[in-house]
Amino acid sequence: MPEPIDIVAAVIEHDGMLLACRRAPGKAAAGRWEFPGGKVEPGESGEDALAREIREELGVGIRVTGVLTADVTGPIRLICLRAELLGERPTASTDHDELRWVARGELADLDWADADRPAVELLSLQADRT
Repeated sequence: MPEPIDIVAAVIEHDGMLLACRRAPGKAAAGRWEFPGGKVEPGESGEDALAREIREELGVGIRVTGVLTADVTGPIRLICLRAELLGERPTASTDHDELRWVARGELADLDWADADRPAVELLSLQADRT
């Protein structure tokens, strides 16, 4: 079985809300929600790949603050990294048709891409404990 493809995703929290992005029509998993990010290129660290992807997709800078999860779903290893914004909130995306700031307790209300579900479940559990 081939090694899974490493994808990094940013779990960006701002003012107690988390950034969820809906895949645009014509994209894989169109209409489903995900944490923004993308593929780790050869020679890139996960942190560098995520900063590049967020700059390209959302036009904003981030600082990675830690690892949330790393789960394999099918051919993908999704590495969800906690991140904070460096500056303003993003208002548009090259890969998504909607950006939404969501409370932890409301994450499960969205139709998430399969690869993002383990991170959503963990974040939702953390909301239940607060």
